[in-house]
Amino acid sequence: MSSSTSVLVAGLPCHPNLNATLSSPTNTSNTKDGDNLVMKVDGFKWRLVIAYDGTRYAGWQYQSSPPTIQRYVEKALMGATKLERKDLHLVGASRTDKGVHAWGQVAHFVTPFNYDRIESIHSALNGNLPEDIRVREISPAVPEFHARFSAQRKVYHYRIYNDTFMDPFQRHNAYHSAHKLNPAVMREAAKYFIGKHDFSAFVNASQKERVRDPVKDIFRFDVVQMGALLQLEVEGSGFLYRQVRNMVAMLLQIGREAVPPDIIPKILATRDRRELAKYSLLAPPQGLCLMTVKYNEEHLRLPSGSPNTSFGRHYTINSCKLPFY
Repeated sequence: MSSSTSVLVAGLPCHPNLNATLSSPTNTSNTKDGDNLVMKVDGFKWRLVIAYDGTRYAGWQYQSSPPTIQRYVEKALMGATKLERKDLHLVGASRTDKGVHAWGQVAHFVTPFNYDRIESIHSALNGNLPEDIRVREISPAVPEFHARFSAQRKVYHYRIYNDTFMDPFQRHNAYHSAHKLNPAVMREAAKYFIGKHDFSAFVNASQKERVRDPVKDIFRFDVVQMGALLQLEVEGSGFLYRQVRNMVAMLLQIGREAVPPDIIPKILATRDRRELAKYSLLAPPQGLCLMTVKYNEEHLRLPSGSPNTSFGRHYTINSCKLPFY
């Protein structure tokens, strides 16, 4: 897209002076970023923060059937922007698995045109999405921002409902453990995960991609007790395929006092997934939620002269149209 081109979309006027500040500095091309192939495209880049209940979806990653989160977000974007799927270049920060939820999934997409205001497209997106998927924020992004490869840290929560019966209102977003758990030993065990480790023993083999670097840095791993609910909060530089659910599964076994906390460094040292399988199975997906993806402030700055971030609209009533009784 040349810097002299402006396109008006859906009645929203473009800023004529924004092309130079928002458009990507290169034409459509593939560039090498370590082991990652990053596509750079001309146009205007936009950042989304998305929340979803993953219960009825086969994960984030696009596939035509069964339904996925990315498929529905792209469908909503196609309706709002009138662009084809291949032109949107939608990328998510995390490829959440089947049944996993998100409060702070981050994604980006591109358009060949600019928006003067983005509240209307925000409303259009949510109006076209199923009620269990919502765009919480939409904002302009600098060309250097990439939802996946710019991510510095991710925060996941895993919720465990620890009582004799399951709270029916928690059944879709917590795992039920009828075994009495010991939070104190789970906290002790969680400390062994903190720091930089090779997590090969805690990764499941993925058919979609090979493990590029099994070494990840875990900054914190908290076990928070709220009545019958245990919330495991883990923050790290990144996570391997099903790593969080495997770590949770091991903590569940330790919380049941089936194995001691110091089993974790021994399993880590083997770098062998078969060793973990001797002690625990994969924790179910419904308890897991992607809470936050963190980036450098430089990547989150708004481009000069761009529209403000949209957090959605509040509606007001000027006068009551119904009589009081």
